[in-house]
Amino acid sequence: MRLQAKLLHDYLRITARRLGDKNALICGAKRWTYREIDEKSDQLACRLHKLGLAPRDRVAVLLDNSAETVISLYGISKASGVFVIANATLKASKLAYILKDSGARTLITHTGKAKVVAEALEQIDYEIRLIWISPPGKAPAKLLENYNALAWDSIFSDPSASKAPPPPASTGEHDLAALIYTSGSTGRPKGVMQPHSKMIDVAECIIDYLKNTEDDIILNVLSLAFGYGMYQVLMAFMFGGTVVLEKSFVYLHKILKRIEEERVTGFPFVPTVIAMMFQLEGIEQYDLASLRYVTNAGAALPVDHAGKLRKLLPQTSIYPMYGLTECVRVSYLEPDQVDTKPDSVGKPLSICETRIVDEKGQPVETGQTGELLIRGSNVMPGYWNDPDLTNKVFRRNRDDDEIWLYSGDLFRRDEEGFLYFVSRKDDMIKTRGERVSPGEVENALVLLSGVAQVAVIGVPDDILGQAIKAFIVSDKDVALTENDVLKYSTRCMESYMIPKYVEFIDALPRTPNGKVDKKQLRKQEEKNYEPE
Repeated sequence: MRLQAKLLHDYLRITARRLGDKNALICGAKRWTYREIDEKSDQLACRLHKLGLAPRDRVAVLLDNSAETVISLYGISKASGVFVIANATLKASKLAYILKDSGARTLITHTGKAKVVAEALEQIDYEIRLIWISPPGKAPAKLLENYNALAWDSIFSDPSASKAPPPPASTGEHDLAALIYTSGSTGRPKGVMQPHSKMIDVAECIIDYLKNTEDDIILNVLSLAFGYGMYQVLMAFMFGGTVVLEKSFVYLHKILKRIEEERVTGFPFVPTVIAMMFQLEGIEQYDLASLRYVTNAGAALPVDHAGKLRKLLPQTSIYPMYGLTECVRVSYLEPDQVDTKPDSVGKPLSICETRIVDEKGQPVETGQTGELLIRGSNVMPGYWNDPDLTNKVFRRNRDDDEIWLYSGDLFRRDEEGFLYFVSRKDDMIKTRGERVSPGEVENALVLLSGVAQVAVIGVPDDILGQAIKAFIVSDKDVALTENDVLKYSTRCMESYMIPKYVEFIDALPRTPNGKVDKKQLRKQEEKNYEPE
């Protein structure tokens, strides 16, 4: 499949020449052909080049799932830049951190996010050029005046711009294409460096085992800031398929209707989506027979969900998968194994090798639990601006002089080589398909007046996978309520970080060395938890 393509955007150009009039992207009522996406991204690349974007400069994108996000991704790549797709729900403090950490000096965003952007820019001591997207007929005059800004529409309004050749490529296949920011164990987002060559290798591998062809129509409800969501577009543009792009999975009846109307063949999801689907009334009214396959990643697929999926979609292949932003995908389970090994995430990809080791780094016996290590062409080079964390997670093995990714996840392997996810080594909470750092939630909650101490853990939840629970010790002279905490959380946190449960306690349990004993909190919750 590689042909002469060495960079991500090469695939768009090749597919546009081959299938120019085919629908590449469907967003709401608007349909974009491959030729249109290719031409628009060429124009954006030219403008970025004229604005002084140098090779390997980072450009941030703060947008909902949209055609503009896709055009931005490819336009930045064609301009030899590095795209940084930020979660559209980011609060100002985290946006400011990502802008500063990445060194991005250009931000493409929507006028609807002006308040968050303005608050973020107040925390940055250097100039950032803004490219504002606004609703039709509503040019952001004040925003253009107040910032070093450019209107998105102006990039494409100049007739001569459509004839301008794209800037020549100034990057190679081993240069970075993207930084994908993911939560860290300390609560500070970490930027995973993703070179063109590695992104292409892993995308081609996934395309191969999913048996994708240009007849496939993929419905994506996952954020393009989330690697799992981003790769749906990258892969489809490689094999010439069509992507139906939705902003979220909140309105599931709308999503199911979309699958029916567009005759969708592929549906990537996280367990939260499936749990919500199973609670819908009238799901049987939808014709989902077009679905050739569904995939699961982001968190382990509960065994009972796999069984229910089989009954709901008897004609559909189910692919449970496991991966990390640091290597995109590690393993997948063949559909014909789902019934016999429903709790497995399958075997490693052909492009990687895995080991399971104990705390001393020694391989464990079959069936024993240990940390999963990965090496291969899917393993990314490390974290942006963080050599210490890179050296801790991406370690060179003395025996084979190879770089191994230490996943931080506990696994076991059976005698046939199938992998089984056990749990996270650290405290990370997986909820709604997102990884949430307890430390980040704790750091936010402790700023609420009346909160003296706080500890956050994940508890089992049939819908979310895990729900966030906050244990709070309040000041004695403050009558703090659960409603106060939730209102504050809604103002200060992304939606997926808001605690579902709040419990006020007199004191947090602690270990002998004075640390909060979260193991004790979890044990107590396990005793109290009763599935609904």
